[in-house]
Amino acid sequence: MPVAVVSDTTHYLPEQVVADSQIHLVSLYVKFGETLQRESDMTDMAGFYERMRTAKDLPTTSQPSVGDFLEVYEPLLEAGDDIVSIHLSAGISGTYDSALQAKQSLEERGLSGRIEVIDSTTTCGGLGGVAMAAAARARSGGGLNEVVAHARKAREHFKLWFAVDTLEYLKRGGRIGPAQAWLGGALKIKPILSIESEITPIERVRTSGKAFDRMVDYLRARAGDGADGWIVQHIRAEDQAERLVEAGREIFGSEPIFVSEIGPVIGAHVGPGLLGVGGLPASYLR
Repeated sequence: MPVAVVSDTTHYLPEQVVADSQIHLVSLYVKFGETLQRESDMTDMAGFYERMRTAKDLPTTSQPSVGDFLEVYEPLLEAGDDIVSIHLSAGISGTYDSALQAKQSLEERGLSGRIEVIDSTTTCGGLGGVAMAAAARARSGGGLNEVVAHARKAREHFKLWFAVDTLEYLKRGGRIGPAQAWLGGALKIKPILSIESEITPIERVRTSGKAFDRMVDYLRARAGDGADGWIVQHIRAEDQAERLVEAGREIFGSEPIFVSEIGPVIGAHVGPGLLGVGGLPASYLR
């Protein structure tokens, strides 16, 4: 049977990449004040992040419901597809659990063996890269088990780093994880983090300029490891992102897989000013 790849909105792949990769989406939710919205319906990034800068209470986020997953899964199964469903880390969201519950509900109806749910143990560009790899193998005719194995191998080779202006948003949102140890220091720092199941501290630098330089260093490291499928993501940092892209072109001699802005669900927890890079071997995407 053909395999359909499902993911959630926290990969922040550009719309054209999602369309070209034929990735099906399940949206997370954002509540700001009294308004609850699907992230997939939120298009005013500038307005959202400006409101975050000044709001007394931060927005909250929530996972898709089991019903949200069934709305995506059922038509795909009826069309004859098997499903590989890949989602942001279970260490920071209940999205993976909702997907598992939807799978179990369908298995109780006699559809056992046609859905595999993967915890990507990451999010943003890492999730996007893994979903793209799975979709590439599915388009080339891979079966369910082959697509799952390919996605898992792609995840092993994807590395993601991001610098944030402050840990305050992660602290207030309760997603700070092991980076908690960096709170309360006397020096004003620019934290560099990753996501390996949860928010993982990498290093601390003192200025935005140094953080940018470290992002360039990480791109060089990826190139040295043969991870020539590289990405850049940001939150309200278009100029810095473009400078990173220019540096990446010089390092890799190629264009990035994608460049995108991180949206409200992850943005609500890290705040404006994020700059991130990552990559995996481009062979996984073919």
